[in-house]
Amino acid sequence: MIVVVAPPARKGRTGDARQALVATAQIRLMILSILFGFGMLLVVGKLAFLAIWAEPATARDIATTLVPPRGDITDRRGAPLARSIDAWTIAIHPNQVIGDKAELAKKLAELIPDQSAERYYAILKSGSGFAFLKRNAMPELVSQVNALGQPAIEFQRENDRLYPQSTLAAHVLGYIDSTGHGRYGMEQVLDGQLMDPNRRGEPVALSLDLRVQAALENELGTAMTQLQARGAAGVILDVQTGEVIAMTSLPSFNPNAIGGPPPRNNVTQSVYELGSTFKPIAVAAAIDTGTITSMSRRFDATVPLQVGRFKIHDDPGDEQFRWLNIPETLIYSSNIATARIADELGAEKMQEMFRRLGFDKKPEIELGAARPLWPASWGRLTVMTTAYGHGIAVTPLHLATAYAALVNGGILHAATLRKVDPAHPPEGRRVLKPETSARMRQLLRLIVLKGTGRKGEAIGYRVAGKTGTAEAAAGGGYDKSRNVSTFAAAFPIDAPRYVMIAMLDSPKSNPSIGVYRTTAAWTVAPVVARVVSRTGSLLGVVPDANRDIDERELLPLIWAGPDADKKDPE
Repeated sequence: MIVVVAPPARKGRTGDARQALVATAQIRLMILSILFGFGMLLVVGKLAFLAIWAEPATARDIATTLVPPRGDITDRRGAPLARSIDAWTIAIHPNQVIGDKAELAKKLAELIPDQSAERYYAILKSGSGFAFLKRNAMPELVSQVNALGQPAIEFQRENDRLYPQSTLAAHVLGYIDSTGHGRYGMEQVLDGQLMDPNRRGEPVALSLDLRVQAALENELGTAMTQLQARGAAGVILDVQTGEVIAMTSLPSFNPNAIGGPPPRNNVTQSVYELGSTFKPIAVAAAIDTGTITSMSRRFDATVPLQVGRFKIHDDPGDEQFRWLNIPETLIYSSNIATARIADELGAEKMQEMFRRLGFDKKPEIELGAARPLWPASWGRLTVMTTAYGHGIAVTPLHLATAYAALVNGGILHAATLRKVDPAHPPEGRRVLKPETSARMRQLLRLIVLKGTGRKGEAIGYRVAGKTGTAEAAAGGGYDKSRNVSTFAAAFPIDAPRYVMIAMLDSPKSNPSIGVYRTTAAWTVAPVVARVVSRTGSLLGVVPDANRDIDERELLPLIWAGPDADKKDPE
């Protein structure tokens, strides 16, 4: 029998193995700590680099990153007029560009042709830490630039201002500058409210109705083009509140792409001699003061009126060569008869009426406005000529608020571009007696039915108003080859709700569209008729061909000559 005996175990073998494992673990932990420390060192170094050499954040960067977006602006029904949106900005770090800079500059010029390849190459060679390539970039452009694969190009999101209606109501809205603040129009007026951190994101509703605004701009723009006018202006007011339902000035601009100072707002910033549209105001002053107590009172218009070395005459072709009563004076737009009424009214009463209507100061509205041209002296001739709109110049907005008071019962309301709370309507101030306003509604309606305003009629909407054609002021005098054509209208006149002023600066005749003369009756009265027909129902005015104001007591006063119905307006 063989017996196998195992060798004796070595006492230190297990302990040595454990020590080796511990030593290995310690070495690995040391290496991991070194790597982690190196990583942290890289992060801290990068932060230090950015803190020392990176360009500081701009006010725009801080605003778009830390502050809520600028509040939106809407029309009275909530339709967007100005919105804050997310936009893309393309930038580059020239000192981090990899590859051929000349080739990159060429590709950038092809994709972003705002600058030349040479200019892009100069930016890339500058060695600066940051430069903008394109602000407000479209997503398609961002994708194309990203496809270049250049790691030095950076894409940033930022807030931008968008005017979704483009040029529509541009003079009312205005625009914002590079710092995000309003610099024109209601953007400037509302800047504090739109930028208020406690109210950021809250939309502000204007008094405008986008649908009516579009119709007014379209019709005025078409007329301006067809008649080759230098400019145009239009405004629609709520006669009970003074709210501006539409306001347009042409030429306009695109607030999405401001290329310089915007053109003047002709409604608030330009003053004009508005011609015969002043005649109803003079007649209203005479009625209100008791200077005229009977509509049958007649004034001599048989021959021109001599005042010193000046002679007042009626427009050629429109003379009546007879004595005219009050309705006839306005229907036939007689300068002679109106001047005689003003002469009897006198300087003090005429000035008082004009001052009541605000013709001696800037119009009351949120936007910047022009001061009227008020006569330096009020001699007899000045009193006579201002009665038919010569020798005094006001803005179309002045005329709009005045006509609103003529028809609404005699209350003057300041115009406003802010939506009025129906529960808190403005009070306004009385400038005419209610009975004077009632009489003026009849007279203005007769002008459209029987006189120079016939082309301004919109069937069923009961339009009333007065045309005005005045020679354009030029070089301290008048340019007889140009005129300012205006139609001041109100509808529906049996229950007045809206006043509309339409004006064309220096229109020309165009027989191809049936415009044979450059007077307001031919040029702008049809514009008002078309706008009322397009927007009346939108504004809640129900057309009714069987409804009208009662002017029967005045009809017998109108002389119907053998050719009265065939006579062309103005």
